[in-house]
Amino acid sequence: MKLIEYDKKYKQDFIDFNTDWIEDNFGHLEPEDYETFEHIEDEMKDGAMIYFAIDDDGTALATCMAKPMEGSTWELCKLGSNKERKHSGSGSMVFEAAMNWAIQHGAGRLFLISNSKLSPALHIYEKYGFTEVKLADYEYERGDIAFEKKL
Repeated sequence: MKLIEYDKKYKQDFIDFNTDWIEDNFGHLEPEDYETFEHIEDEMKDGAMIYFAIDDDGTALATCMAKPMEGSTWELCKLGSNKERKHSGSGSMVFEAAMNWAIQHGAGRLFLISNSKLSPALHIYEKYGFTEVKLADYEYERGDIAFEKKL
C-alpha cells in the first residue's frame, strides 16, 4: 500500500467512496456534498489536498481531504474508503497525511464534523489527539459531533 497526493485519475474514487459511505449510513447526500464533489479542482487551487491510499495493484483503498477554512483553521473532511476491498490502516494513513498537509501549510487548528454512530472514524480522531467541541450548528443534517485539535 502506498500514499499519494491527489491524482485526477482517482477523482471518481473520491466521489464514490464518500457517496457510498454517506448513502449507506445516512440515506442521501446533502447540498454541501454535491458542492464539494462538483468543485474539487477549485478546492485544490484554494490550497486543499486530497490523499489516497493505493493498493499494490493500483486500486484506491481510502481517501481524505484537508482544506483551509478561516484564519489558521483547516478542516479534515471526506474520509472515505473502498467498501469492496480490505483496507486495514488505509484510513489512518490518509487521515494522518491530510493532517500533516494542513500543519505544513500553517494550520493552528484542525477541525472536523462527524456523526457519533461512526465508531471507526471516531477512533481515528481520538487516536490523533482530537477532542470534542460543541457547536450550535453542525452544518450537515448527519453531523452531530465535532472535533478539534489545537496546534
